[in-house]
Amino acid sequence: LDGANHTPRSIRNFINIIASYNDLFYKALQIAPDRMRFCKKMDAYLVERMNQKKPKTFAEIEDIWYERYREGRGHHYHSSLHSFFHGHHTVELRGFNSTLHAGKVRAYIVLALALNHQALTQKSASYRKVQEENERFAMRTYLNRIGFIGEEFKNCREYLYQHLSGNAAWRYGSRENVRSHIRNGGNNNANE
Repeated sequence: LDGANHTPRSIRNFINIIASYNDLFYKALQIAPDRMRFCKKMDAYLVERMNQKKPKTFAEIEDIWYERYREGRGHHYHSSLHSFFHGHHTVELRGFNSTLHAGKVRAYIVLALALNHQALTQKSASYRKVQEENERFAMRTYLNRIGFIGEEFKNCREYLYQHLSGNAAWRYGSRENVRSHIRNGGNNNANE
């Protein structure tokens, strides 16, 4: 993704967005085990440091980004921001399997562009993990939030829901489960 419009705030937003949805994205995208060397989840230490220091310059972000790596700043396969600091000023998202399936490729591209747009336009982003008791619902609400609404994005949503469990329409599974949840005072287990 082109990094030309990114600011220190938007890079921190990007890191926090990815961190908060990491597990959900990895399950939805079904990252192949042999790709995990290059498609690593967001480093919890990095996320914590970014949010402790709240860097105001790219130099501060770069210092935080590389501080735990022996390879240093010159190591190409270090991570997705290496190309931002020492390459073409781009942000790499390495969370996709290779495929020639046009629908999946489109879903991956649209998701990457939407994540980038969210990072650029949102004032701030939380790094806290999202609720995942109903993965499909969590993904649906997130995709709605970033603009995957309507018939135009139907196929993208289908590919991103495909490997997730739960019910996309109801947070607690079904209309009857919602009624039960309300009757139990918001507690899924009536015996508690």
